[in-house]
Amino acid sequence: MSRRTPAAAEPEADRGILSAFDRRRDGVRVGMTVVHVVLVVGLVVAGLGPILWLAKAAVTPTQDTIQQPLALFPNGIDWANLSQAWVDVQIDQYFLNTIVIAVGSWFMTLLVATTGGYTLSVLKPRYWKVLNGAVLATLFIPSVVLLVPLYLTVVRPITGGSLLNNYFAVWLPAAANAFNILLVKRFFDSLPREVFEAARTDGAGPFRLFWSIVLPMSRPILGVVSVFAIIAALKDYLWPSLVLPDPAVQPLSVRLPAIQSQVELDVFLAALAISTIIPIVLFLVFQRVFLRSAGLGGAVKG
Repeated sequence: MSRRTPAAAEPEADRGILSAFDRRRDGVRVGMTVVHVVLVVGLVVAGLGPILWLAKAAVTPTQDTIQQPLALFPNGIDWANLSQAWVDVQIDQYFLNTIVIAVGSWFMTLLVATTGGYTLSVLKPRYWKVLNGAVLATLFIPSVVLLVPLYLTVVRPITGGSLLNNYFAVWLPAAANAFNILLVKRFFDSLPREVFEAARTDGAGPFRLFWSIVLPMSRPILGVVSVFAIIAALKDYLWPSLVLPDPAVQPLSVRLPAIQSQVELDVFLAALAISTIIPIVLFLVFQRVFLRSAGLGGAVKG
């Protein structure tokens, strides 16, 4: 019998608009290069353009911003806008309030999401399916529907007193996020159970298993949830404006719209520029963690 040699592996079919043959043509290659350059420049202008313009307007006098908004410092730079926004408008206080709210929301969100996901994925009590269904069902309830009962709960909690003008009124509702809990649970489901069984054999209890085994293996999802929690805390306006009526404890997202009519345009733009420092710094810090874990794949090696 003659031995049959395996057929050579066929190259994968081109699935793009242009085939490999078309890409090798000079005219097509030049045209694609031009299109790529235009797209990259357009994305950079659309993404960085507003931020760069805000940075320029923050140190530009009001008249120059109104008369020549796109001109590059026609009458010089006014650095006093930044100091006036920081001291006279008390942006420093609201800046600190924003950091406190963001850090508290981040901590409470991680605490609830990791413990809830750990309970539903690893511990799995007898009623875990009921809990999982209840958490999943809350995703289908519009947040506007819960606004009034949640506010009444904050005004008259079961512990007595009131949580108005208390940061826990912002931290606790932010932590009760069903999406984050289910996201962490799904990631915990992908962790190798053999490691858990080995840890239990060595005498590790539920808390030791959670702290020493599960959390160190879950850094990718912790980074993703951290980014989601901090961004949500920074951009939230409606709920902090309701539960934090005292201006002394309000964040930038609430206080800046309130002072817009009370200050000059250049000072207000300087205050807006200062408020962008937090998300920019957070992006620079978390970009590697977020980009690595965006797909939530390959986090656990065999």
